[in-house]
Formats: sequence, structure tokens, C-alpha cells
Amino acid sequence: MTRPAFDVFCRVIDNLGDAGVCWRLAAQLAAAGHAVRLWIDDLAPLARILPEIDASSTDQTMAGVRVLPWAGAETALPPADGVVVEAFACTPPAAYLSAMAGRGCLWINLEYLSAEDWVRGCHGLPSPQANGVPKYFFFPGFAPGTGGLLREPGLIARRDAARMISRRHRLHALTGRDFGDLADEARVVLLFCYPDAPLAGLRRALATDPRPTLLLAPGALPDGLADEDSLHVQAVPFVPQQRFDELLWCCDLNLVRGEDSLVRALWAGTPLLWHIYPQADDAHLDKLEAWLALAALPPAAADAVRAWNGHDDAACAQALVEALAAPRFEAWSQRSRQWSDALSAHTDLAQNLLAFCMRCRQTS
Repeated sequence: MTRPAFDVFCRVIDNLGDAGVCWRLAAQLAAAGHAVRLWIDDLAPLARILPEIDASSTDQTMAGVRVLPWAGAETALPPADGVVVEAFACTPPAAYLSAMAGRGCLWINLEYLSAEDWVRGCHGLPSPQANGVPKYFFFPGFAPGTGGLLREPGLIARRDAARMISRRHRLHALTGRDFGDLADEARVVLLFCYPDAPLAGLRRALATDPRPTLLLAPGALPDGLADEDSLHVQAVPFVPQQRFDELLWCCDLNLVRGEDSLVRALWAGTPLLWHIYPQADDAHLDKLEAWLALAALPPAAADAVRAWNGHDDAACAQALVEALAAPRFEAWSQRSRQWSDALSAHTDLAQNLLAFCMRCRQTS
């Protein structure tokens, strides 16, 4: 059977996250032998995580993916008998949608990642559209009955092999910096969060921790973070997307934000604090609680995640102090590895998507 071609559409809203998710999916589909075009409205975030990308180019190919500007889709033909993926309900240009009629396309809306119960009931449902082509809702998720999570073949094996190498050497290769004995003795923490995170609470908790902490901030240090007592902070170069996993694998605790970085931190199999994308009326907190219910973290760790998504520095400091204390941190670490292993036993999102498209073809 001929492999269908894919058009993936991406509008950048959450800067790196949207571009990161769309690129990972496009690259994985291309690696599986599919012709893939990625239509994106802002190349700058993609170029930041993929240095080989030329942000000024109007047509370039990388890793088998043809990367094109969004505006170009207005005069492009959808792939015949192919698949059109709009990420996060971004809606392709009107002229492109009109051209889809009669081309035999499948239309997939790749939704945002959520752990909420209703996702399983909506995953895979069709929605009639004005152009006569039904749109199917495809929901990433953590539980069976959803679209799963993005995970490249061999990722977990590469993670485990990397951890056989000295962390000091791995950090030096990634950052160009030699952290000396701190790399081996300290609790290494990665900080990647939204600007409204309770950073003063984080600083207070880590500075008073009996165990030294090496805090790594990709790009630049946020205001107010500096060496203090047992806390050592260091800005490190912003690494390409492919090496971001390796940086996560170096850390004992990963503070990540949004969707793409959360999933990558889950594959690291170590404790994480998720800074969820804030929404109006605190709607994101319901999503956070749904995720915590599935994660089944020890109570102290779950409280630390909640506090990290609040605005009370004192509460954040107290929750982190309790969660980082042994043996609570050991229990957190154990559960993190257990859940990562369980999730990695599921079929990944790209394979689920390909299987879903095949079923749709067979029943249409």
C-alpha cells in the first residue's frame, strides 16, 4: 500500500512548544517513509530549536520534511489521498480548505494534550465541515483510548545508554562548561518555566536544602536568581531540540513548561515540576489536577507541583522543602521512573495516528 503524504499545519502561539510538537511529529512521519510538508507561520521559533533551519527561507528540506511558510499554502494543492493535520485547531487557509474537496484527503485536528476524562470519549470523533471533508479529532493522551504521546523509536534505550556515561562529561559536552565535583555531588535541576513562576520560593527552598543544588537555566538566568548558600545557579546555552532530551537526562529534577517539554521530561523518568500553560479563570488548574490524578505522585510531590503553579512564594518554598527531603524525594523518583516505564510501553502518537488513518481509509 502506498504511504500517504502528510501536510502538517502549525501556527506558533506558545513560542517553542507548538513548533516543537509539530516538528517532532513531522520528522517522525518522514522517518517512517511518508512525504511530509510542514506549513508554519513563524520560522523563528523553529530555527531556535533546529539551528539548521534558515528562518528567512521560503522552501527548505530537513530530515525529510519540507518546511514551507504558511502563506504558501494559499496556492498549494493538498496531497491527493493524503492526510492534512492541523495542529491545535489552527485551521488551514480558506483557499487550501476549498481545494481539499475531491482530493480524497483525511483531515485531522491534532488537539492539545490533556489528561481529562472526557478526552477518551472525544478522541477519533468526526466533525462534518463546510468543504465536505470530515475533520477527525485526534487527542494526545496518557491513557489507553487516546492518541498517546510523541516518542521516537529507540528513545528510552538511548536515554539508558547515556546514563552509563559520567554526568560531568555529558554536561560538559552539552554546555561547554565543566561543573567539577558539583556535577556528580549536587542535585542537578533544570529550570524552564513561564515568567509568573514563584521563583523566590524555589530559590528559598534550594538555598536551604542540605544537599547542594546546581540549577541550570537555558538561555539566561531569570531575574532574582543567583548563588545563595547551597544553591549554585548557571545559565547554559540553549541546546537544539534533539539535545534537549540529553540535558533532561542529566538532571535529578526537571522544571518544565507547556506540552512538548512535559512529555520529554516524562521520558527522562525523573521527578519533574510541570508549569502548565495558564488559562483564563484558572481553567488550567483543572487540567493540572487531572494530570496529577493519572501521575499518582506521592502526596508531597503532588503538593509541590500545585505550589509551583501558584503565586505564593512561601507556600512554594515549604512544599518544595518537604518534597525534596529524603525519603520523600526517593519515593518521588521511584514513582517517576515507574510511570515513565508504563507510558513507554504504550504505542507512540505517530504510530497511533498512522493506524487511525488506515482504519479511516478502510471504513470510508
